[in-house]
This record gives sequence, C-alpha cells and structure tokens, in this order.
Amino acid sequence: MMRTNKILVVIMTFLMMISCSRIKNKADHLSDKVKSKTKQEIKKQADKIFPSFDSDKPDTDNNKRRFQDFIKVEITSDVENIYCYNSAIGIDASYMFAFNCNQQKSDEIIKVHELLLDTNNQDNGFGLQQDFDWWDKSRIKELNKLIWTNGDRYYKYYWYDSENEKAYYFEFDM
Repeated sequence: MMRTNKILVVIMTFLMMISCSRIKNKADHLSDKVKSKTKQEIKKQADKIFPSFDSDKPDTDNNKRRFQDFIKVEITSDVENIYCYNSAIGIDASYMFAFNCNQQKSDEIIKVHELLLDTNNQDNGFGLQQDFDWWDKSRIKELNKLIWTNGDRYYKYYWYDSENEKAYYFEFDM
C-alpha cells in the first residue's frame, strides 16, 4: 500500500508539473499578445499626433492613411502611386500628394473639397513646395489650378492631368 501511495504521489507530481508548464506557456503566449497589442495601440496613438508620410515610396500604408485623412475619398482600384510629403515644423504646415486616378475620382475630389477654378492661375505655391521626382512642377505649371481657401490663411490647390490621369494636391497654411 505504501508503495502504491508513493507511485501515486510521483504520478500526481508529474501531472502537476506538466499542467504548470502548460499554464506557463499559455501565460507567456498571452503576455506576448498583450505586448503586441500594446505596441500596436501606441503606434496608432502616436500616428494621430505625429502622422507618418513616406515621400520616397508609393502606396505605403502610411501614404494610404494620409490619403484618406487629407483627400477624404475612398481608395479604389484606379487610385495608385500615392506619394505624399509633409512639412509641419514651425508655425506653418504644408502637405503634398501626387497620385494616379481616373477622371471620375478627380471629380469626386473636386466636389468633396469644394474646389473652384482659379481664373488667375498665377501663383502655384512652388516656393512652399519641395522638389520630388513625383511632383512635376513643369507639368503642373501647364495645368488648370483649382483652389479652396477659408479666406484667411488656409489653402488647398489641386491640379489634374487628364492626359496622364495624374493628380497633384497641395494643402498649406500661412
């Protein structure tokens, strides 16, 4: 009988060790999940305060998010090659977007932003813009500019190249 009790104690101890090991593994896995979720949430909140723009590469997740934040239209299959840039240091800010889209999407953007044709079509704000391969100032100069302003210090400029189905969007304050 004594021997049977010892065997039972050994078996029970062994089973408890296996059970504890499983619990530890589950706890470790849960801890990794919590850490991952926490990191994701921190990145999400930081992106709201300091949004990321990827001016050197098109169609990144950051650029797609910024497109939706600023352009405010759905990204459909015709919207591609989304490049964007921001300069928000100091008292003024500027945001540049270039992307391909069809005429229907361009018309939607014009409507959403209440853009109107600039009959003067003089100053394109080139002095406030950066130079990028994707921001073709010589082509922009040939296009009609559409504008919106709050009448004071905030401006939106938009150009659409229907020949190449390419849009340029520039938003800035002074």
